[in-house]
Amino acid sequence: MDDLITYGAEVAAAKAAGQPIVALESTIITHGMPYPQNVETACEVEEVIRKAGAAPATIAIMEGQIHVGLGDARLEELGRAQSVMKLSRADLAVALASKSVGATTVAATMICAARAGIEVFATGGIGGVHKGAETSFDISADLQELAATPVTVVAAGAKAILDIPKTLEVLETLGVPVIALGQDQFPAFWSRESGLAAPLRMDSAAEIAKAHRMRHQLGLPGGQLVGNPIPEEDELSKDYLATFILKAQAEADAAGIAGKAVTPFLLKRLFELTEGRSLISNIALVKNNAALAADIAIALQQ
Repeated sequence: MDDLITYGAEVAAAKAAGQPIVALESTIITHGMPYPQNVETACEVEEVIRKAGAAPATIAIMEGQIHVGLGDARLEELGRAQSVMKLSRADLAVALASKSVGATTVAATMICAARAGIEVFATGGIGGVHKGAETSFDISADLQELAATPVTVVAAGAKAILDIPKTLEVLETLGVPVIALGQDQFPAFWSRESGLAAPLRMDSAAEIAKAHRMRHQLGLPGGQLVGNPIPEEDELSKDYLATFILKAQAEADAAGIAGKAVTPFLLKRLFELTEGRSLISNIALVKNNAALAADIAIALQQ
């Protein structure tokens, strides 16, 4: 057992039995939704994974340990916590060394999942190249992590607040396989289609699992990004969102909001501008991604 990791009882039992496990991030709990909706949603997402036949492993940093699988009491504690660090690759070691409470982003969750031997991770949407990055250089560490850490990440594409064409270009440069499930376009988080062709298409969890294993056999570093389109009944069209995204971005620029604060600010403003519709869609897509990630984890076991 890794002395930096504390496994929750459910995850420990799954590991001992060789059962499939799906990693989940924790920033959606601490920086994505208010209490108690954050805890309720986290529990619902975990239940989706259980019903699909895998064990959920929500990851967070507490008391100088990587907690892999939180359990109800820890989820509640994290959901109520204040001033929680938002952790990426650069902050992870500091949070552990200082015994701070930290929530993991995509990059940090991938690192922790790989260390815990978990190969599949479900999230909402990855970070990427922010609009205006040609002058701000604001590019998420998630992209480099996908190129370095061997975890398959299931997301509803890149967040629609990002510069998606540039995000795809960077992923191509880094050699990250970008796979759309069941369609030829790359999904755009709240919307099923971005207007951009997906670099790769696969139509089943089994195909995705085979590609994951083949990368290992070839000795290739890094993972895969699976773009899983939001269910049709839950999507918000990109045309509907475009005006709201421009308005929220202009407000962020005017207020001088930058770095890690940008995404939470934009998501909060979109929640307000869409009268809560964006959050309803966000919850739906996370559950949809959790179900696919469980299927991939099961296929990897087979």
